[in-house]
Amino acid sequence: MVLTDRVLMGPGPCNPYPEATAAFCRPMLGHLDPEFIAVLDETIDRLRQVWQTANPLTLPVSGTGSAGMEAAFVNTVGPGDVVVIGVNGLFGERMCDVASRCGARVVRVEAAWGTPLDPQALLDAHPSPKLIALVHAETSTGVENDVRSVAEGKRDALVLADCVTSLGGIPVDVDGWGVDIAYSGTQKCLGVSPGLSPFTMNERARQCRVPTPQSWYLDLGMIGDYTSGATRKYHHTAPIAMIFSLHAGLGAVLDEGLEAAWERHRSCGKALQDGLEELGLKLWAAEGHRLPELTTVLVPDGVDDAAVRRSLLAQYGIEIGGGVGEWAGRVWRIGCMGNTARMANVTLLLSALAKILGR
Repeated sequence: MVLTDRVLMGPGPCNPYPEATAAFCRPMLGHLDPEFIAVLDETIDRLRQVWQTANPLTLPVSGTGSAGMEAAFVNTVGPGDVVVIGVNGLFGERMCDVASRCGARVVRVEAAWGTPLDPQALLDAHPSPKLIALVHAETSTGVENDVRSVAEGKRDALVLADCVTSLGGIPVDVDGWGVDIAYSGTQKCLGVSPGLSPFTMNERARQCRVPTPQSWYLDLGMIGDYTSGATRKYHHTAPIAMIFSLHAGLGAVLDEGLEAAWERHRSCGKALQDGLEELGLKLWAAEGHRLPELTTVLVPDGVDDAAVRRSLLAQYGIEIGGGVGEWAGRVWRIGCMGNTARMANVTLLLSALAKILGR
């Protein structure tokens, strides 16, 4: 089942898995219907497998990845709490904004956009923070940050990882690394339409929750009472069709196997990056820290960024993303993730770019 003939290769939604798209056609059920509850429970079990965690509090938050970010902060951070946040892109900046609105004392640890964060700098930034937060796969730059080293050296702090663009595309091992809180999005490497935020929190973090989160809707204590346990308490009407779709998309990932999915993303990303360099284009993200699922490339001098992206979309049905912030017009962000991470798509994009750029 195909919604469009376009190949979505931007930093936003990727082309969904056919199974995830077809799931939208399932008959609608009530959010307390036993059949739906069974699907919800199985979806949560599948999320645990993909997160590689046994955390009981694992669930799809009703909202996009930004809702997962906000749920993480409002449930754990209150006025005066010290929060160390790594900032080397747009979503590190957004973390600072959300934490500040919770009343946190934000300690920023910065690196230039396009370069990775220094894990030791995060660990040394404050002697006793409540929380250390960083983006695993920075969507604005295509850089991978070293979550594992931060989690292993965290001491008494909680570690929060933004895995919106990493979950399902590169290794994420919540329990093995010692990550306390993590959230993701459905529209990237999980190959599902946007609208839910896979979320997980361990017992250590649950014990550190603020008594009354400033968001009623994102209060994980209340949501947890609905999404798990023999006795469920109504909290909000779940997005039934989206959960059906996530259930199917996770099934596709697990049927393929996590390691096989990671390898597919790795090989497609390498082929894309090698091909871009063969065209004479310069990759932006620091070598050794480049995400396979999201490649950033500098727009060549004299080339009209927007015109190239319009031509790709109009002539070839390929959508890629532009830069953000001060890098708008200077960078292309090319997604190769989820169901879109296929060699045929890599070949199509490279051929199209070569023709448009005359290379």
